[in-house]
Order: sequence, then C-alpha cells, then structure tokens
Amino acid sequence: MEIKRVLNNNTAISTNHNGIDVLLMGAGIAFGKKQGQPIDMDKVEKTFIIKDKETLNKFTDLVIDVPLSEISVAEKIINFAKIKLGKKFSDIIYVNLTDHIHTAIRRYQEGVILRNPLKWDIKRFYPDEYEIGEKAVEVIKNELGTQLADDEMAFIALHFVNAESETAADQNLAYEITDIVKEIEGIVKAYYHTEFDESSLNYYRFITHLKFFAQRLLLGKHYDDEDDDLLKTLQKRYADAYRCTEEVKTFIDQKYHYEISGTELLYLTVHIKRLVKNL
Repeated sequence: MEIKRVLNNNTAISTNHNGIDVLLMGAGIAFGKKQGQPIDMDKVEKTFIIKDKETLNKFTDLVIDVPLSEISVAEKIINFAKIKLGKKFSDIIYVNLTDHIHTAIRRYQEGVILRNPLKWDIKRFYPDEYEIGEKAVEVIKNELGTQLADDEMAFIALHFVNAESETAADQNLAYEITDIVKEIEGIVKAYYHTEFDESSLNYYRFITHLKFFAQRLLLGKHYDDEDDDLLKTLQKRYADAYRCTEEVKTFIDQKYHYEISGTELLYLTVHIKRLVKNL
C-alpha cells in the first residue's frame, strides 16, 4: 500500500484494493515518508476503515494531535462495547470517544474535573452502557495512568447510547432523554408516594417506554391516534393510573409544549398500571 497523505510520524492515509481510504497507524510508519511511497505493513499496528467521508475527515483531524496510546485505548473500549451490547455503532463513536478521552485526560492534568448531575440516573436507565463506562475508566487508569472520576463513567456511557442511534437526527439526545425520563418517573413516584423495584421487569418496561417517548418528544414525532375506544375503556378500568398519566400530560404540555396523543396516553397508562399493580 502507498501513502496518500502523511498525518504525523505514526499515522498515514492510504487506499485499499477496493479504493476506500484507510487510516493506518503504527510507531514511525510515516517517519520521513512522502506521498506515493510504500508503507511498511509490518509496522502497522492499527487499521481504521471509516466509509463516511465526513466522519473520516473528523477522525483524521483528531488523530494528528492525539497520542497513539489514547487512540488504542479508545478502540479497545469500543471493541469491548461491541461484545457487551452486541450492537453496531455509528462510526462517529471513534471520533467522539477518542476526543472525549483525550480531552478528559488533559482536563484532569490541569485539575479541571467536570461533574455529571445525571450520573445516577444514567446508571439506572442505561446500565449496560454504564458498565462500559466503568470498564473504560479502568482501562484508562491501567494503560494511560490517569484515574478519572466516576462522573466520566456516565459521560462515556452516553457516547455509546448516542452511537447506537441509526440516524444523525437521533444522536446527541441521550442526555435530554435521561432528563425527561427522570422527570416523568418523579411525577409517577410523587403521585403514588412510593419508590419502585428497579430490578423488576415492569420497571424495565416502563423506563424503556419512557426513553422512546422522550425521543419522540425531542424529535417532534407522535403516535397516530387509532385507539380512542380502548382509551375510553382504560379511563374507567384504570382510572387511578389514567389520572397519573394526565398529570404527566399536563407537565409535558407546560414545559415542552408537546401534546401527548391519545395512543401515547393509552400506552403510558398501561405501563403505569403494571408498574403499581402490587401497591
């Protein structure tokens, strides 16, 4: 493979046999090299194929200034997340996570520590992603010698929540989604004057529903109203749960100026009824 562009002594862009740009990394692979010269493939330690041109450009700009050790740690964490979650991620995770790790380490070296006010809520609502954040902090400590605070576990977790989104419009909503879920959960807790069993299946279903609802709210999307008769039935059969749902509806309308559809009221009422059935 030949060099298409030298980024620094340890990084170069080449083109593979399919004509796709490839980012190659390794100690000294581009030292003293110029465009058109061959790459010593024995020295290549990391290979990144990022098909989206815009994402590749962002990653290229980033790795010029980021140490190879930090890029390697970010890749290791991403690979762990792929196994842990069993999901595909948007390529932007390579940019966002690498940049976050690099910036966080610089901040800690300067004594600047950011706090995450939704840390515990992120841990509750996104436990698998939070576990990746825990692993990330451990790897960063062991391999880069920097002990980050627990707040970074939550920040890193949100990067993976965002990266699981399929479209650009759905990304970068995780923090706001978490806030909305927390607000609605608080309304239901206050209405019933209780705490919930967070390990129960019904709680998991309730929180999952709220996440998707919050996403629809932030994107301005609605369910179509198709179940008016069923909603009227539930208003009578699950009267107490429906009154709780109406409190949620009032709050959402006042704060977010978003009108909850009848179908959405129906689903939320059912989830609340299941959640409090043993109270």
